[in-house]
Amino acid sequence: MKKKIVVAITGASGSIYASLLLKKLNQLQDQIAEVGVVMSDNAKDVWKFELDNEDYARFPFKFYAKNDFMAPFASGSAKFDTMVIVPCSMGTLGRIAGGISDDLITRAADVVLKERRKLVLVARDTPLNLIHIRNMSTVTEAGGIICPAIPSYYSKPQTIEELAMTVVNRVIDLIGLENESYEWKGM
Repeated sequence: MKKKIVVAITGASGSIYASLLLKKLNQLQDQIAEVGVVMSDNAKDVWKFELDNEDYARFPFKFYAKNDFMAPFASGSAKFDTMVIVPCSMGTLGRIAGGISDDLITRAADVVLKERRKLVLVARDTPLNLIHIRNMSTVTEAGGIICPAIPSYYSKPQTIEELAMTVVNRVIDLIGLENESYEWKGM
């Protein structure tokens, strides 16, 4: 069955992860029924600063305004399977953990959790303080998955994009999409 996926992009550093995820989802469209995207204002600014472009607008997905509570994934009846927040700021994590639905990103995350669907937060901050850790614990206990943006080196990545792709491939696996990527076979 094809997946309905929400991708939320916050203003945390790590726009490369969001860009690569959108590219990969575009490549895997035969497994996807729908992708809805919502970006915070800070996310657009950080994307432009970090990637030197505004290419987020070129993806063939439907984009929703950060306060569009009429977006389909603002309701559980739209049956979106998965939500990925990439990168996920600690502020967004804290609002989700506190049950504060003050924009479309946090409302959609609340919906995904209440419907017992998959929520993947690609946390992008370091070091972590105790509040961050407790918020991660709260979201995990509520059914969310914390997937820190920590790349792996087993595949011997040669470029920044290849390194970042190790995180994105992990996210694709968590979403449940078939994807050809490096698999650890041991030494």
